[in-house]
Amino acid sequence: MSASTVAFSDAQLAEVRRLQALYPDARAALLPVLHMAQETFGHISLEAEEYVAGLFDVTPAHVHEVVTFYTLFFRQPKGRHVVAVCHNLSCHLAGAPEIIAHVMRRLGIGVGATTDDGRVTLQAVECLCACEHAPMMQVDDRYEFGLTPEKVDQILEGLR
Repeated sequence: MSASTVAFSDAQLAEVRRLQALYPDARAALLPVLHMAQETFGHISLEAEEYVAGLFDVTPAHVHEVVTFYTLFFRQPKGRHVVAVCHNLSCHLAGAPEIIAHVMRRLGIGVGATTDDGRVTLQAVECLCACEHAPMMQVDDRYEFGLTPEKVDQILEGLR
């Protein structure tokens, strides 16, 4: 994606300005604008970070720090499905490392990668807030609890 293709439409720019006006400090609108950028451009490239930084009069480094902090922003095109396995303490103790290793073997990719067919992106995330159901993962917008390798296989087979 070249810098010339990273630009919002006039309507999107109006929405950026509307969001910025909602807050005493316009920078508070950075997260929703980054979500808009990801939806528009498919992911948040370095060019998109620079573009958004210009809209907020902040450095590209500041935007980059935000993008790399949050797991919901993708720096490369993501798959049709996102599988995010929690690896925080409760999930770790309940077997998350084995679940992550199983998913990696099953999909033939590492954490942070997308399958060659563009079907699945795998993430290891810090916490999905369901420690009592560990180990667990989020698949797109649904949560899967009490994971076993067999249950993971069924879930992955259902992703088309």
